[in-house]
Amino acid sequence: MRIKFKLNGKDIEYDVLEHKRALDFLRDDMRMTSVKEGCGEGECGACTIILNGKNVNSCMVLAVELDGQEVWTLEGLNKIGDTVIQDSYIEKGAIQCGFCTPGFIMSTKVLLDNNPDPTEEDIKDGLEGNLCRCTGYTKIIEAVKLAAKKRGETK
Repeated sequence: MRIKFKLNGKDIEYDVLEHKRALDFLRDDMRMTSVKEGCGEGECGACTIILNGKNVNSCMVLAVELDGQEVWTLEGLNKIGDTVIQDSYIEKGAIQCGFCTPGFIMSTKVLLDNNPDPTEEDIKDGLEGNLCRCTGYTKIIEAVKLAAKKRGETK
């Protein structure tokens, strides 16, 4: 099936198999390697993308469902120079192995786009679908707070 959608601000038209997951399509066909398979069941957040302004587990979406939609991956944020969140994660040491980091960053972006000054409880709720097995969550929460502060200073 032929789909048309926006990927990281660019118009895409592509033939996809009807049973192919968005995760596999984005990673394999579109070469968006920040989209990672963790659990494949929508539980870990490693495959998080932004779909029409919402953080979504791409392992739970079929590629054909991207038709007519707007999709952002970490590669797109890099392309447009939106690296405040990433810089904050690095500054606070909120990364170790890095496997979960793209998913956390995408969820953080959605959170801060919708709530520029979140409480710690808001942050926990906003990152609820993302799991990290290395750092724990204290440094991640600190990174989100720092990103919110930095974004507030640049507006």
